[in-house]
Amino acid sequence: MNISTISEYIGVLLILAGSVMAVISAIGILRFPDAYTRSHAATKSATLAVLLSLIGAFIFFWASENFISVRLLLGIIFVFLTAPVSGHLIMRAAYRSNVKLTSLSTEDALAEALDKKNTIEQKEG
Repeated sequence: MNISTISEYIGVLLILAGSVMAVISAIGILRFPDAYTRSHAATKSATLAVLLSLIGAFIFFWASENFISVRLLLGIIFVFLTAPVSGHLIMRAAYRSNVKLTSLSTEDALAEALDKKNTIEQKEG
């Protein structure tokens, strides 16, 4: 067994792990009770699933065909940078649109922080 074959197996295992994470992400989106926890499942595990799949494909093509794909590298960087930021901004918009938390939630830390900010602004203004 040479290093190329081992690298191909590593790439295939990463792609398999990415597909398992995608299934876990889909289950989380379906099972979680409110928009905030669903967003967490969508952004965290789906981002990891896409990154594992792209890294696995990059390693596989590099090992099997000696081909370094700049498109795969750019895709990895793009997903790594944009998916968490977009998930955060979507949930921030949902919070500001008064999307309710589930009854299972015990604390709303952002409401406390916004209340403090509003009282400071009222004292200054």
